[in-house]
Amino acid sequence: MNPNLIVPAIAAPLIVWRLYARTRRNFGRQPIQPKRMWTRVVIFGVLSLLVACQGFIDPRLAAGFGAGLLGGAILGIVALKLTRFEIDGSNDCYFPNPWIGLALTALFLGRLIYDLIVIWPAMSHAAGGYAGFQHSPLTSAILGLLFGYYIAYYAGLLIHHRQVRGTKPVSELR
Repeated sequence: MNPNLIVPAIAAPLIVWRLYARTRRNFGRQPIQPKRMWTRVVIFGVLSLLVACQGFIDPRLAAGFGAGLLGGAILGIVALKLTRFEIDGSNDCYFPNPWIGLALTALFLGRLIYDLIVIWPAMSHAAGGYAGFQHSPLTSAILGLLFGYYIAYYAGLLIHHRQVRGTKPVSELR
C-alpha cells in the first residue's frame, strides 16, 4: 500500500463514525452530561490552540481559523437561543436546533470531500503527500467554525445547567 494512503485509510472510518455520532446528537432530547461536556470544551480548546499554532507557519491559516472561531462562537450563541430546555425528573435535558448542526456538518463534509477530490490526484504524485490540506485558509476557517461553535454551545449548555441547578431545590432535581 502506498504510504500516502495510510493516513486517509485510517482516518476515513473515524471521520464517518464521528459524523454519524454528531448528526445523531442534532435530533431529539439530549441529556446534559456536565463531565462529557467539560471534556469536549477542553478538547476543542486544546485542539484550537494546536491548530492556531499553524499561524506561525502561515499567518493566513491563523487568520482563517480565528475568523472561523469567532463566527462559530456567534453561531453557538444563536443556537443556544434556539435550543429548548426541559427538566424531566432529575434530568436537565435540551433539544438542539437540528438545522444549525446539519448545516455545520454539511459544510464540513462538503469541504472535506472537495479537498479530497481536488487534492487526491496531487497526493498520489507529490512527494509532500497530503500537505495540501494544511495550506488552505478556507479549510482552517471551517474547522474554526466547528470548534468555535462547539466550545460556545457546550459552555452555554453548562452555564444553563449550573443556573438551573442553582435555582431549583435539590429535591426537585432528584
